[in-house]
Amino acid sequence: MTKKKETEKQFDFILFITVLLMLSLGIIMVLSASAPSSLAESGNSYSYVKTQGISAVLGIILMLVFSKIDYKIYKRFYKLFYVVSIILLLAVKIPKLGYSANGATRWLNLGFTTIQPSELVKIALILAGAAYLTEHKDELKTLKGGFIKPFFWVLIIIAILVGVQNHLSASLVIIAIISIMMLMAGSKFRYFATIGVIGAVLGGIALFLMAQFTDEGAFRIGRITSFMDPWADAQGTGWQIIQSLYAIGSGGLFGVGLGNSTQKYLYIPEPHNDFIFSVLAEELGFIGCIAVIILFAIFIWRGIVIAMKAPDMNGSLIAVGITAQVGIQAIINIAVVTSSIPNTGMPLPFFSYGGTALLILLCSVRNIIKYFKAR
Repeated sequence: MTKKKETEKQFDFILFITVLLMLSLGIIMVLSASAPSSLAESGNSYSYVKTQGISAVLGIILMLVFSKIDYKIYKRFYKLFYVVSIILLLAVKIPKLGYSANGATRWLNLGFTTIQPSELVKIALILAGAAYLTEHKDELKTLKGGFIKPFFWVLIIIAILVGVQNHLSASLVIIAIISIMMLMAGSKFRYFATIGVIGAVLGGIALFLMAQFTDEGAFRIGRITSFMDPWADAQGTGWQIIQSLYAIGSGGLFGVGLGNSTQKYLYIPEPHNDFIFSVLAEELGFIGCIAVIILFAIFIWRGIVIAMKAPDMNGSLIAVGITAQVGIQAIINIAVVTSSIPNTGMPLPFFSYGGTALLILLCSVRNIIKYFKAR
């Protein structure tokens, strides 16, 4: 076996171990955080963690299997990925197929499970975006080729997400991911600093007006006001963030001990989902929070290293996109639960409950877990 082949079959073990550590800690925290609500809902304290555990095992197996597939194959089908993304996002409006929860229709009911199309769309757009930017790399220095055209295709997806699914948080994450990929591919920063900022301001004004004069999106005003002063409506819009802050404050330096959280006992709504970091902070304390943040920092560091070592632009951009997805979602989630930004309903990668979401995440991480040979 040649040295070249040996190198290509290696894995980035630091990243792999980091993922396993986050996944293991995430399952433990899902067990701890979900036990009270799971018992109240089904009479079984382990119903949520069983689903999470099965998804984790399947995800690791698929991650290792898919790592044998050459990522260059995806480039051939990037237009198909884009079309399928639109179909999946629109499919939630199909009667009996679309599934609603917490007042939003963002899931597809497959009978045996539900999936959130936006999670699949994120990885599909990363693969499609990497292929598109690679194919048009000679045009990226111009305003039209390096900013307007790439964002035109993304804005179609965003319009569907906001208009059909009312899913602003996923839209913001996708915009951030694609923007980072475009900048890394060679698009001019000044286009983002001028046209991008103007577009963001106009978009914000449009959302504000929609919330003020229509029923759609009015809840966003409540989230902003509860962020500014959660105690103004402590029993309503401010309840979740107040309970989150109580949990974090109760944890102190070393926490109250694994399994000993009090806020998870039906105080924090669905503590095993978006606010699982609050339970972690209460049980493992400041030290536990820092450990989790360090794990995410290692993930981002290894993702950047792998992107730099990728043999081509397509592979590099895929690594950048997936690393950005995990990093952005982690930052937003932690910022939300600590009341640093308004609530956006963003899960914490590898930690928040969600079987199919975890499975998709592990399969997408497969694209960077494989060690690219240096140029």
